[in-house]
Amino acid sequence: MASEDKIREGARPFMQAGEEVLAAFVARPRGWTQSNAGSMHLGLHQQGKSRDGADAAGFALASPMALAITGQRLLSFSMGAQVGMGVGGGVKELVGEAPLAEVDSIKVKRLLMGKVVELEVRGETFKLEAGAGANAKGVAEAFRQTRQTA
Repeated sequence: MASEDKIREGARPFMQAGEEVLAAFVARPRGWTQSNAGSMHLGLHQQGKSRDGADAAGFALASPMALAITGQRLLSFSMGAQVGMGVGGGVKELVGEAPLAEVDSIKVKRLLMGKVVELEVRGETFKLEAGAGANAKGVAEAFRQTRQTA
């Protein structure tokens, strides 16, 4: 089962009436890869900046986490670690949420083997990182579409 499908399935208990996940991807606070690939101090600094920005926005992060968007909210879920081949990695709990009216922007940039996602929520900016195959652009596009129809 693809990670986005796992997120959709695992998020169901946390959805409001009539709400469904439009797009989602697995992420970690920016800097996680650096801290695990040998540049620990720089990676930990970047993770701290990401967490501080998210905390200031009142939007909790987890690691690993799923970032999901519905027609009403931006959500973050804590997830179990994936052990490979689609095993593990299920949604554990809802840790952060923001009504889409309080989400200012979602920007996706490619970076080497992955993506950096910059979010601005309630006037505060923070970054996440995701793998190359993550549907980060799907989340950004769903956000753009809901803004256009609102």
